[in-house]
Formats: sequence, C-alpha cells, structure tokens
Amino acid sequence: MKKERVLIVPCSGIGKTFGTVTREGAYVVTEDLCPNETKLVPLALLVLGEDEARATLSGARAIAIDGCKLACAAKVVGELGGTVAHSVQVVDVFRRHRELKPSGIAELDENGRKLAHALAEEVKRLVASMTEGTTHA
Repeated sequence: MKKERVLIVPCSGIGKTFGTVTREGAYVVTEDLCPNETKLVPLALLVLGEDEARATLSGARAIAIDGCKLACAAKVVGELGGTVAHSVQVVDVFRRHRELKPSGIAELDENGRKLAHALAEEVKRLVASMTEGTTHA
C-alpha cells in the first residue's frame, strides 16, 4: 500500500536571505531527511498555474514554509485547494537560533546553511507527526 506524501511548499523569496534559507531547508527535508515521506512543490509552479503542480496540491496535506510574515506559500496552498497542515516561518526558527544570523542570497554563508538545517529538522519533526502509523512505500 502506497502512502500519500506530505507536500513541502517553500516560498520563493527571491532576493531575500530568509527566502534562500527557506528553499535550502526544503531541499534538505525532501532530499536528505525525509525523501520517502515528502515531495517538494515549488511555489513558482503553483503561482504560474503549472497543471501537474496544481494537481499534486489538490486535496493534499502540505507544510508551507515562508521566509516572511506575508506567508505567500501558506496563502497560495490554501487558495488552490491544498490543506496547510503546518505553516512554518523561517523568522520564528531564527528567533530560536539567534546565533545563526544568515547572510548571502545566491549562496548562504555558514550560519545560513546551519539555519536551513535547523529549519529542516523542525519540518522533519512535523512530517514525522503527520506520517506516524502510515504505510511506507
């Protein structure tokens, strides 16, 4: 029996350090920490109306990861018929890890990479809480 993957929808945050942290953290979750339990859905594809991305979202549970309080990822997921099971703000993760003040946009510095990993660990725990007791494919 195949289980439904948790969708990870990071903000685009182009040109913003916290946006880059968001995307890097999402890659760590979907590629390294929870590759069998999650699927990355880029916000840009949803906004642009890409059919496959929107179909994947329809009726699915998602974790929206936003780089700022505008919460674009969470808003778009909800507007397009997905269920925002959890909304994570990178700013809130940073508040818990103030020693990891990130810098860089195209490429994060060491603190930025560490903050992305801290974000990924928090999202991993959310994924685990959502997938406990499900069948793994």
